[in-house]
Amino acid sequence: MKNKTINVDYLSRVEGEGALRVDIQDNQVKDVKLNIFEPPRYFEAFLRGRDFREAPDITARICGICPVAYQMSASHAMEDIAGRKIGGPIRELRRLLYCGEWIESHALHVFMLHAPDFLGYEDALQMAAEYPDQVKMGLKLKKIGNALMDLLGGRSVHPISPRVGGFYKVPTRQELDAMVDDLKWAKDASLETVKWVSTLPFPDFEIDYEFVALRHPDEYPFNEGRIVSNKGVDIPLSEFEKVFEEEHVQHSTALHAHRKNGGPYLVGPLARYNLNYDRLTPTVQKAAEEAGIAETCKSPHKSIIVRSLELLYACEEALRIIDQYAKPECPYEEVKPGAGRGYGCTEAPRGILYHRYDIDDNGAITDAKIVPPTSQNQEMIESDLRSYVENHLEMEEEELQWKCEQIVRNYDPCISCSTHFLKLDINRK
Repeated sequence: MKNKTINVDYLSRVEGEGALRVDIQDNQVKDVKLNIFEPPRYFEAFLRGRDFREAPDITARICGICPVAYQMSASHAMEDIAGRKIGGPIRELRRLLYCGEWIESHALHVFMLHAPDFLGYEDALQMAAEYPDQVKMGLKLKKIGNALMDLLGGRSVHPISPRVGGFYKVPTRQELDAMVDDLKWAKDASLETVKWVSTLPFPDFEIDYEFVALRHPDEYPFNEGRIVSNKGVDIPLSEFEKVFEEEHVQHSTALHAHRKNGGPYLVGPLARYNLNYDRLTPTVQKAAEEAGIAETCKSPHKSIIVRSLELLYACEEALRIIDQYAKPECPYEEVKPGAGRGYGCTEAPRGILYHRYDIDDNGAITDAKIVPPTSQNQEMIESDLRSYVENHLEMEEEELQWKCEQIVRNYDPCISCSTHFLKLDINRK
């Protein structure tokens, strides 16, 4: 009988507060717990009684990296109550704003948070000594994404321009044209990123995931679509809570989501890619083929390649929208919902973000439900960890600890919106 405990006092390259514990007894994994102990912030509760138009601005404060996702899901839900579907240039500008968020978020994760894992560095600063060009490229890509968000949103952190029905202010054609050269550079840089990350060393580790994402009839999804999976789910947003549920677990302040009467599922870049490969542009599909990944990818470690492909897609999509842009006469459409219930679900960089609201005749919110990507992925993260540890029990403690941390970072986990794992316990008995 052997007892061992490994403590990691600070796991860098993610944000938030939490811990990871793995219990091993008689060479078997007995328990895996992703312990999130960041204090709950009760957004759903203090939305009650607020005017429906406040929801996009309030929920954007949940995350400083992907506020657009919260604004878009909230706006769509309120428009759903009113029976309004926003189209034309305003819809295109929403996609363009989402492009900015994907660019800045994916660039941050690929270069600063995830790549050091594959190359054996503690952080991007160490990596910069031997890979200065890649780090500089990542920083410039993130800056371009932030600039696009700043132009459309009024600022890059917690944008102030998006609103129910559209925007308070929209850019001129000239202002968007000024972004073209940077976005063309970003497109080329993203293609180089795909080529570079495809050469990283990837473990032989695949999972038979249930992928869950939005699917749109014509587009790679940002704002709209049905919720689908590779294992039979194909539902409108209004049926989300009939198929999926959240559960409070004792070891975490964040809720765990799973299929009702089922198991864990995966949201995020891998899910979007596997369910919407045919919606990607020819350029992105060719880059994927040259990077050595097929239409189906089940390796969580190769999510770094998929994020890079989505970087490339976001740059191409941004250039397309700018090229076709015609400034709308009014930056928003008036939305005046009566009492009712509405649903919104958009694709945050880390996966689907579901909102549901009830409002009364005065437009006041009476109930709210928000299901972020990481609460949906937490159970899947624990499952990945269990599978990996079970297959690598012979691994030295230090290396196993590193690999466990990397598996968590594959997801770019988001409590608000990512999580620092401050402590890792591996108990062997």
